[in-house]
Amino acid sequence: MVQLLKTSLAILLFTNLTACAQSSNKYEQSKTFKEMNNTQAQSKEGHKIEVATFAAGCFWCVEAQYQQLKGVEKVESGYIGGHTPNPTYKQVCTGETGHAEACNIYYDPSVISYDELLAAFWIAHDPTQLNRQGNDVGTQYRSAIFYHNEEQKHKAEEYKRKLDEEHAFNSPIVTEISPYTTFYKAEDYHQNYYNDNPNQGYCQFVVKPKMDKFKKVFKDKLK
Repeated sequence: MVQLLKTSLAILLFTNLTACAQSSNKYEQSKTFKEMNNTQAQSKEGHKIEVATFAAGCFWCVEAQYQQLKGVEKVESGYIGGHTPNPTYKQVCTGETGHAEACNIYYDPSVISYDELLAAFWIAHDPTQLNRQGNDVGTQYRSAIFYHNEEQKHKAEEYKRKLDEEHAFNSPIVTEISPYTTFYKAEDYHQNYYNDNPNQGYCQFVVKPKMDKFKKVFKDKLK
């Protein structure tokens, strides 16, 4: 029922949704975006995987976008930041669990840097909308970065500050920056959702336009 409602809203409100997401072209021209996006990956011996965790609205969108980037080896959708243990999708959709829909991004830091992932994060959604993305409304759709260590925390806070100082977006960034806590993996049918359901209504009317924009901006970083 939740998926059906989501699809129906997507079709009826397509214009509004696509207008709300990724709303400011100033971001792509900002010095801070260029700094993040041009940061060189670390040269490390061996094959080491690190994790970044982002919430940027519906996790179907976030997963699909990050899966495109070279150096990203796996994206896992789930729930984090709330108080309900082992939540279900239906529970999270009520907005009463405190959890956000989020993705763990497993990446190779010798191929792609955390800074580059942050550059992608702020273009993957509209970080100026509080507790919503377009017509997906509720705290479960909030913009958030869940840092795994002090280096990630510092970079997230510093880049957020710089973007606001540059007025890279039309309004102040409301992205929450919080420590990584327990991450509950979402139900299996949510994993790899866009690739498995490309013709589903929400995927066609919401995820695909975001994907097209994402691919255009990061065309040199795609797999």
